[in-house]
Amino acid sequence: MKKISNNIFLIMLIFGTLITISSNSWLGAWMGLEINLLSFIPLMTDSKKNLLASESSLKYFLVQAFASSILMFTIIMLMFFYNNNLLFFNKFNEILILSTLLLKSGAAPFHFWFPEVMEGLSWINGLILMTWQKIAPLMLISYNFMYNFFMISIILSMLVGSLGGLNQVSIRKLMAFSSINHLGWMLLAMMNNEMLWLTYFFMYCFLSISIGLMFNNFKLFYFNQIFNLSIMNPILKLLIFLNLLSLGGLPPFLGFLPKWLVIQNLTNMGQLFMLTISVCLTLITLYFYLRLSYSIFMLNFQKNSWMLKNNFNIKMTSISLIFNFISIGGLVMISMIYMIM
Repeated sequence: MKKISNNIFLIMLIFGTLITISSNSWLGAWMGLEINLLSFIPLMTDSKKNLLASESSLKYFLVQAFASSILMFTIIMLMFFYNNNLLFFNKFNEILILSTLLLKSGAAPFHFWFPEVMEGLSWINGLILMTWQKIAPLMLISYNFMYNFFMISIILSMLVGSLGGLNQVSIRKLMAFSSINHLGWMLLAMMNNEMLWLTYFFMYCFLSISIGLMFNNFKLFYFNQIFNLSIMNPILKLLIFLNLLSLGGLPPFLGFLPKWLVIQNLTNMGQLFMLTISVCLTLITLYFYLRLSYSIFMLNFQKNSWMLKNNFNIKMTSISLIFNFISIGGLVMISMIYMIM
C-alpha cells in the first residue's frame, strides 16, 4: 500500500513540473509549483531510517512555501502595475519573481536551505531534489532575463559552490555545494543559448544519477566510510572518485563536455571576464575532489591483511554500471564518434 501511495505522489510530482513548464500564465505556473511541492513532501518523509528526514522536509516546506507566497504576491502586483507606466514597480516585480525562482532552485545568494535539506535526505530523494526539482524553476527563469541580476547570481553560485565544499566531510553536503556550482554554470549557459543550458542540465542529471546510485548502493554518506571500508574492492573505490572527478569537470571525463561547450560559447561571444572567473572557481572544486581522492589514486590506503576473502556484497545494477562507464569514458567515445563522422 505504501509503495502504491509513493507511486501516486511520484506521478503528481511529474505532473506538477509538466504543468509549470507548459503553462502560458503565471497563475498556472504557480499551481504547478504547488502541486510539485505538496507531492514531494510525502516522498521526503517516507524514509524512516533517517532521523533527519522530518527536519529536512519541514525546512524544505517552509522555504518553498515562503517562496511561493512571495511569487503569488508578486504576480498580483504585476497584474496591477503592468498596464501602468510605472517602470520602477515593473522592474522591482521582475526582480522579486527571479529571486523567488532562484530561491526555489537553490542558487546563491538564496542557497542557505539547500545543503541542510540535502543532509537529511536519502540518496534517491536527494537525487530528485538535485535534478528533477530544478526543472520547473529553471524553465521559468529562462523566460525572464535580467543581465545584471543574472551576473550577480552566477558569480555567487560559483563562489559558494566552490568554497562551501572545501571543509565538508559529508558526501551529501558536498553534492549540494557541487549542485550550486553547476547551477551557476547553467545560468551562465542560459544567458547565451537556451539549447546550451538544456544540454548542460541533461549532462549534470546524468552524472549526478550515476554517482548517486553508487552511493545509494553502498550506503555511503560520509567520506570516512569510503576510507574505512577495507573490504571494498580498490577498483570500486577508484570508480567512485573517478565519477567525482567527472562531476567536477576534469577532462577526459564526460563531465568536461558541458563545461567545454560553455567555454567555447563564451569565447565566441567575447565574454573573457566571465570565462576567467568561472574556470578559476571550478578549479577550486577540482582541488577538493583531488585532495579527497589522492590516497585512492596512489593506492595508499589501509587494508587488513587477515581479511582473505572479499565478502563485500556488490549490489551495483547493470544500469548503474552502464551510467558509470559512460560517465568516465563518455568524452572519449564522443570524440571518437566525431572523428569517424
